[in-house]
Amino acid sequence: MLTFASSLSISMPIVTFTILFACIGFSMYAFSRREIMDKYMFNAYAIKHFNQKYRFLSHAFIHADYGHLIINMYVMYSFGSRMETEVFPVLFGKWATLYFILMYTLGIYASSLADYIKHKNNQYYNAVGASGAISSLVFSFILITPMSPLGLFFHLPAWLFGVLYLAYSFYMDRRKGDNVAHGAHAWGAVFGFLFTGIMAQIHGINLFMNFWMQIVQSIQNITGQ
Repeated sequence: MLTFASSLSISMPIVTFTILFACIGFSMYAFSRREIMDKYMFNAYAIKHFNQKYRFLSHAFIHADYGHLIINMYVMYSFGSRMETEVFPVLFGKWATLYFILMYTLGIYASSLADYIKHKNNQYYNAVGASGAISSLVFSFILITPMSPLGLFFHLPAWLFGVLYLAYSFYMDRRKGDNVAHGAHAWGAVFGFLFTGIMAQIHGINLFMNFWMQIVQSIQNITGQ
């Protein structure tokens, strides 16, 4: 069973802060200039028909409004700073920073791929925000520490929170009842979970087994079996 200290790390989460500042600066710039928002938001039609592949990446650094930005940056800091300075260094040693950057960056693409396939001929579909990549961070954390408490108004074991989050995201993506890219959240989460597990396996750490065993042990403790 893997455990991690809850005390603050003395190292600085440089990558996390860099992403935060980039998102805040770029988003605030786009708030005041609609042409910037239009140019860099995710639009699968423009990517396919006008070869604007940069939109796959750029859309994750701009947000719809201040509320959207604040929520995403709060979650980014909460999970990113700990993953970068405490959790990944324990798992991956000298590779920690590289894997952290790869997971976040590839998480942007992974979370957008389904929407690209679905909307590549729909010129009116647009999306912005870092939520997909941030979901990768959250579910990386869930894989590594499945029994940690997670939640906004009340806490659940991280693994149970993850199951409910994915169920809700996929359901809402099929329902299409709001303007939130629920599918991007879900696929970003799946990517972060798998990426972390596969990278750990390369380093001889079976996080998937650790994840499953902690859940089984927790259930046995509750049922008394």
